[in-house]
Amino acid sequence: MSQTTGVALITGAASGMGLSTVEEFLRRGYKVIGIDIDTGSVAADLAADFTPIIADVRSRDALVAAIDGVLAEGERIDVVANIAGVYPPTTLDSYDEASYRRIFDINVLGPLNVIAVTHPRMGAGGSIVNFASVDAFEVSRGQLLYGASKAAVVMLTKSLALELAPRGIRVNGIAPGWVATPGNAATGRMEAAAASIPLGRVAQPEEIAAWVWLISHGDHAAFLTGETIVLAGGDVMR
Repeated sequence: MSQTTGVALITGAASGMGLSTVEEFLRRGYKVIGIDIDTGSVAADLAADFTPIIADVRSRDALVAAIDGVLAEGERIDVVANIAGVYPPTTLDSYDEASYRRIFDINVLGPLNVIAVTHPRMGAGGSIVNFASVDAFEVSRGQLLYGASKAAVVMLTKSLALELAPRGIRVNGIAPGWVATPGNAATGRMEAAAASIPLGRVAQPEEIAAWVWLISHGDHAAFLTGETIVLAGGDVMR
């Protein structure tokens, strides 16, 4: 068996930025646990050090059972990346309780559940990266609940950074703008979005994945906690 660099747990692992982050950490020699509602379609194409878990981040009990089922007793987790999320459009006229529950339960309760389950397995030097969005900082028309949920992720990141700092666990966030993911491509709006971005293009998923690595490793990141880094090609400047 090959020697691994560490253990990374990544949610939203089946596609887009989650899948690119899985690939980034596998390339770096990590054992990667990928959590998604459906990970079977990607498992066959990845390295032997990839372990897919089908679980719903909204269920803390399901996460406990799934993670305990693939990690040995006492095995440490070094990096957690909370990338799973949903972004159906909502407005004051169109939202309902079901849409509110789905968006907030996946985008806010989900990361909180994952961190609650994984932090006991983390030690000093551990890194947690939560995915927010530029919509946490600037209003995006038609994304009433999504923007609010991602603003909550930014504050969740700050609060947990403070709570976990005494144990040497750092908690940071990434707030992507437009990224060339399957979900964004399906909106049919990426070409118009690219034209409005100062750098003239949308990001590639692997560019965002690289930042999960950068935030989690090296002396340059050792003093970084509680921050959310906006990666939007200059589209959001405050």
